Amino acid sequence: MECAGLSYYRSISAWAPGGTLGDSEKLLSPTNSDHSHPVMGMSLRRNRCERRLRAVDFTIPSTELSSSTLVFGRTREVMSRPALNFLRPYLRGSRTPRPEHARAYLALQKRFTQSVAADAYTGPYDVEKQKRLDHLAKVKPLADYHPRLVHASAVHNLSIRDFNAKYHGIQETQTDVVSVLGRVRSVRLLGSKLMFLDIERDTQRLQVMVELKKLAPRDDLDESFRGFKKVARLGDWVSIRGNPTKTSTGQLSVLALDVPQVLAPCLHHLPEKIDDAETLARRPHIHALTSDEPGDVLRLRALIYDYVRTYFIQSGFLEVETPTFDVNAGGAIARPFETVANELSNTPIRLRIAPELNLKRLIIGGQDKIFEIGRVFRNEGVDNTHNPEFSTCEFYEVGATLPTVIARTEQLVHGLHTAIESLRSTYFLTLAAPEGIDFTQPFAQLPFIPTIEKACGRTLPDLSSQDASKELLHMFTELHLATPPNPTLPRLLDTLAETYIEPLCKNPTFITQHPEALSPLSKSYVDEATRQRVASRVELFIQGREYVNAYEEENSPFEQRRKFMQQLDFHTEGGAVIDESYLEALEWGMPPTGGWGCGLDRLVMLFASKKRIADVLPFGTLRNVVGISKTR
Repeated sequence: MECAGLSYYRSISAWAPGGTLGDSEKLLSPTNSDHSHPVMGMSLRRNRCERRLRAVDFTIPSTELSSSTLVFGRTREVMSRPALNFLRPYLRGSRTPRPEHARAYLALQKRFTQSVAADAYTGPYDVEKQKRLDHLAKVKPLADYHPRLVHASAVHNLSIRDFNAKYHGIQETQTDVVSVLGRVRSVRLLGSKLMFLDIERDTQRLQVMVELKKLAPRDDLDESFRGFKKVARLGDWVSIRGNPTKTSTGQLSVLALDVPQVLAPCLHHLPEKIDDAETLARRPHIHALTSDEPGDVLRLRALIYDYVRTYFIQSGFLEVETPTFDVNAGGAIARPFETVANELSNTPIRLRIAPELNLKRLIIGGQDKIFEIGRVFRNEGVDNTHNPEFSTCEFYEVGATLPTVIARTEQLVHGLHTAIESLRSTYFLTLAAPEGIDFTQPFAQLPFIPTIEKACGRTLPDLSSQDASKELLHMFTELHLATPPNPTLPRLLDTLAETYIEPLCKNPTFITQHPEALSPLSKSYVDEATRQRVASRVELFIQGREYVNAYEEENSPFEQRRKFMQQLDFHTEGGAVIDESYLEALEWGMPPTGGWGCGLDRLVMLFASKKRIADVLPFGTLRNVVGISKTR
């Protein structure tokens, strides 16, 4: 049974702009009804209501109706007794709605909008949009509101940024005729013949003065001016032809010579601010319209990409591209995404989890210093710091040792920090700088095994022995540490690092000398201090989060095969295979090479002071992207 109160709200919506008394009377007319409400004694026609509002289903059992509660979709809104007393005559159908009741309806609609979850609520958006369309159609045909943009040859077409730069020093109205376009951010009416607009484009704002007596004469000028006043709304894109001027208060403006032209009307109410995380995630374009932060994050990301790319190019590196699709995902231990190509239907295709192996093939083929910036894909979890799709940069340099790679990393990170902070007050005003982090070179270093042994007061077993996992499990029991799922040797060692080393890495810190089992693609050796087999590898951590993974690359096909076989023993879930094509490539001879991979999304998180990767991705994580496609 449909709640009669909702039908009342729907009926009085006819009094808002675009509605008529006739519409309201028809909606409530008993002669047009075919569905009676047994509780309220009020005739309703469900399909007419739903067709009018195109809203969500507000059907509820009549047994749930009470004198103190109205149920809206999934949300129960308890109303005060004075409000119910006001509504009761209309709910019972004994009194006809009047035009002034629209104000009450709009107030209730606003509360309703704020109270209902985004995934269950689309109705008022449709109601508001229809009102806006009706309002626009009263002035001129809807097809005329999205014209082609035509630039007149005698007019200077300027962006707002260029306009502000060119005319900021003027003191009086200029004779130049310019054309600017932007999104309306403010509409102010001063009487019937003067209005002011604030328009925005590319973070720049400009005031527009539209005075009737200063517009170019034409037969329908008064009608056109009144029509624009009626339809001008926040969010509209408009074009203005006029003269640069300054107001008496010294504000740079453009004095319109013609009635502004609407290029793309906004059909929805543009809110000042949205705090609901679900709405922001599902409608990122609205977030960008109501906050400067998304734009600042985009600019920060662009600066980081540009700085990293410029650093490597100026250091003599060649930028390359390697395949995103491959038979072997290659280069890291992770579950890949799989698909099938129509032309190769019998061969499973994988999205790369790292470009590493193909980049090394280029090194084997004769390249000396190369890097790649691109997207990689890992079919694993989504959390605050991980997304299945992310951006990475990898470089490889012939003849580079671990100290060489460490030095490059320090130069790059320190220089990037300096560059960003010099521009923060100009381009990233909404983004806080990372606090309490010392980027002074050289960065600290913590050896993996000695640091753990010192922190836990235990000596690690021989990590190359067959019983290493069992002995570590016994140590976990003694230390009262939670055992990770599927406790292989690499996972146990990772857990120890997360517990005892990573919390020590607030400032930029290199974790060095990882056990060999953690680094199958790195060269390895026996550490004299611990007598353990360790990798020629470092990881850069800042604030307990990994940013860089660097190696002296394993170039022996024999050692690489042994390490691949060892990884198969650790990979108990199955599905892992040895990349024989990469081993064959190593047989042609890869010179001693150093290199690393760096997560660029995490660099954006660091310098934007964000704890969630979703906050630095323009469309959020994979969950958000899927949610956007489901938005009604």
